[in-house]
Amino acid sequence: MRRSLVIVGAGPRGTGILERIAANAPELYDGSGLDIHLVDPYPPGGGRIWRHDQSPLLWMNSQAQDVTMFTDATVEVTGPVRPGPALHEWTGHDGRSFLGRREQSAYLRWVYEKAVAALPEGVVVHHHRRRALRVTGARGARQEVVVEGVEKPLAADLVILAMGHLDAELDDEQAEVAAYAERSGLVHLPPDFTADSDLSRLAPGEPVIVRGFGLAFVDLMVLLTEGRGGRHEGDTYHPSGREPVLYVGSRRGVPYHSKIGYDWAGERPPLPRYLGPEEIDELLARPEGFDFRRDVWPLVEKELGFAHYHRLFTGHPERTRTAWTDFDEKYAACAPGSPELDALVASAVPDPADRLDLTALDHPLAGVRHTSYAALQDGLRGHIADDLTRRHDPGHSPDLAVFLGLLSVYGQLVRLGDVGTWWHGFFSYLASGPPGPRLRQLLALSRAGVVRFLGADVRVTAEDGVFRAHSPTLPGHVTEARALVEARLPQPTLARTRDPLLRALHAEGAASTAAGLLAVDPADGRVLDRAGVPHPRRFALGPHTDARGAGAFTRPRTNSPTFRQNDATARAVLDFLRTSTTRGTRRTHAPAQCCS
Repeated sequence: MRRSLVIVGAGPRGTGILERIAANAPELYDGSGLDIHLVDPYPPGGGRIWRHDQSPLLWMNSQAQDVTMFTDATVEVTGPVRPGPALHEWTGHDGRSFLGRREQSAYLRWVYEKAVAALPEGVVVHHHRRRALRVTGARGARQEVVVEGVEKPLAADLVILAMGHLDAELDDEQAEVAAYAERSGLVHLPPDFTADSDLSRLAPGEPVIVRGFGLAFVDLMVLLTEGRGGRHEGDTYHPSGREPVLYVGSRRGVPYHSKIGYDWAGERPPLPRYLGPEEIDELLARPEGFDFRRDVWPLVEKELGFAHYHRLFTGHPERTRTAWTDFDEKYAACAPGSPELDALVASAVPDPADRLDLTALDHPLAGVRHTSYAALQDGLRGHIADDLTRRHDPGHSPDLAVFLGLLSVYGQLVRLGDVGTWWHGFFSYLASGPPGPRLRQLLALSRAGVVRFLGADVRVTAEDGVFRAHSPTLPGHVTEARALVEARLPQPTLARTRDPLLRALHAEGAASTAAGLLAVDPADGRVLDRAGVPHPRRFALGPHTDARGAGAFTRPRTNSPTFRQNDATARAVLDFLRTSTTRGTRRTHAPAQCCS
């Protein structure tokens, strides 16, 4: 008569849900037997992305002090707050350090083991080191989870889909490029988690066109340089001779902004101000729905502007012409992007460099044209060096205020569900860039000729037996190569995911959003059907859903949406198990058949 919960995915999200189940169990668990089955071919805690078995050269993308798996007093949850150490406290490292992924993997494993140990007596966790292939079962009955290589499915009162980043089929353009590469003997590496890509196919000394200038590119850069025996000494890179030559470009043509390298001091902007719960409630209440660009973005723009100018006026008043109270009152009356707002800012902030221009930030090379290849390289190196200087100078602390504004905005927008892919890219570009030392390494690699810049709005064609890259940043210049790398993670859409469970779920009636994400009930993560009805026994959280969080991990004291989601789902699960009958639902499988 034991009850059963299956969690598909044992990485950080699955571990976080398990922690919340343990935290809420004293209130909601009735003391009867419960089996929790974690189904994941990778180790629990880290999962695939944060597993220990990857290159020690790969770092965390966040400072150690900005990574926690534990709730704190700022987190608005119904369940109990259970504080715990952030990554730097657990490892004993300086909070500003960027630790290796192996150290993060060890932290996640410890969090997992701590959560398991905190579960009440009678709750047993089984880890199945296999893939889940399908979920079946009527809405009012126990579910069955088909596990690869196991004859009998796992019986489950409830199922939580907590997968992380998933592999995807190629889109039409990528498939066409891949087919051409196959016919022509070229190398095409599709979007993938870089640590899992077959980089041995990229020959030493050969040119490689790279599409993508974000975090996947940084991993690629490291694995193909230091990973092949090169070494950095100060600002100089000493090649091993085994590196390919990387020609990198993207839509923006520049890397993500460096992580900010100083701490906050002084008064914080009181956020949210223009995009808070009331504004989200109003958007959700509109019978006709909302459009992101028309209805949401103006509020985002106003909120980020408020954060920026609040810090400028309170932290650097010598660079303004009016009192903050006067500016704040007039700012509140101006519409985003209006001539009145432009005039107000111009009159109160004399230096254009102190004014916030989100459009210019999103298009850093707009209108930039170079007349030579060397000028393009010098121009990009100058851009990266300037960004490093600015992001490590507290004299530009309005940038940090905008970062805090971005976190606040993301915490509100998660309630709107799928707001499209542009916003997530913009957020990542400003808020989730690489550590400063990585960009300094990039500059050294550029000076050594191992990395070369293509520019913005890069277009790649496959013709005449080669790949060709073109950019309007350097008109008329063409780069040819016999290898192309798509340096980005696959898009987590239901239509193109390679995950058989999600594909089957979608084919059988689970709803998807306009961007192709799995649609879930924002209240507790229950999977929605195409009529908008929540499934009583199936939940989903993570990047494949419209309940994804703002990043891989949570910063302490930020009222994390991820923690709020995990808590709501855990409480819904425990409440269901406590109040539902399990008569006649004996286990029909033996967990030991496939458990680690």
